[in-house]
Amino acid sequence: MSQNTNQAPTSTSVGTAAGSDIDGPGARRSGARALRTIWGNRKARAGLIILGVFLVVAALAPLLAPYAPTDNSFERNADASAAHWLGTTAAGEDVLSQLIYGSRISVLVGFGAGGLATVIAVLVGLSWGYVSGWIGEVINFIVNLFLVIPGLPLMIVIATYLSDGGISVIIAVIAITGWAWGARVLRSQTTSLRSRDFVTAARFSGERPGRIVFREILPNMTSIIAGGFFGSATAAILAEAGLEFLGLGDSTLVTWGTMLYWAQNSNALLVGQWALLFAPGLCISLFATSLTLINFGVDGISNPRLREGSTGR
Repeated sequence: MSQNTNQAPTSTSVGTAAGSDIDGPGARRSGARALRTIWGNRKARAGLIILGVFLVVAALAPLLAPYAPTDNSFERNADASAAHWLGTTAAGEDVLSQLIYGSRISVLVGFGAGGLATVIAVLVGLSWGYVSGWIGEVINFIVNLFLVIPGLPLMIVIATYLSDGGISVIIAVIAITGWAWGARVLRSQTTSLRSRDFVTAARFSGERPGRIVFREILPNMTSIIAGGFFGSATAAILAEAGLEFLGLGDSTLVTWGTMLYWAQNSNALLVGQWALLFAPGLCISLFATSLTLINFGVDGISNPRLREGSTGR
């Protein structure tokens, strides 16, 4: 028994690259190495810079915005000028100020919904990959059910049913409809790792299933989980904008999605207020692109060939 227990760390280090050391200095070295790998990728570096700009703007919105986002004391449908760089809305609000303040909720929804969907995917995917029998069949049915139902119609139905619930409902709706694909990917990887020597050693040493799953297997899938998070956050940003544009969110909030919604309602293009549609659309695209670019660096952590190609060697 003791011999098998002693074999676990060795097997772990052989079987994986990301989760060989998970405590103390080893974890810090692994984290620093992962950050260097991501930063060494040119695409990921560009994504980090773009994402950093958005985070700074969101954090410093009260200092950067020239006016309050709901201040409607200005001329309506005004063109771009020195006082209003992107013009004003049909209600007399400064477009640039709304764009800056809108980054706060859009970033919150992206990371909040993406993080929640990733947590659900990790819990379900790892448990599903480790268990067997009727419990695994039940989980398989639930995951397949969420996979076959079209995501956008499901989001619209749930958001309509839970209308007037605020931004927390939007985050919950996006997370509920966005975890299934990640769970399936993690389940496949867990099934592969379940037969490795270090998992067998932990099982024979008397470790509980929960500890084996989240202590022995989970650290070996760090790069996959990180990649899934950025993918989920990207999808959440686009989904939030879509729901808000359809009027299914809280239209009293200032977000990039509600800016598109009010621009559509006020016929912004017909009155020449192109910036009211173009500016939030561009921000949504850049934010989603930044997360996608960062994923190139995350892929390099688990795939050395991609890492070498990204560094130009």
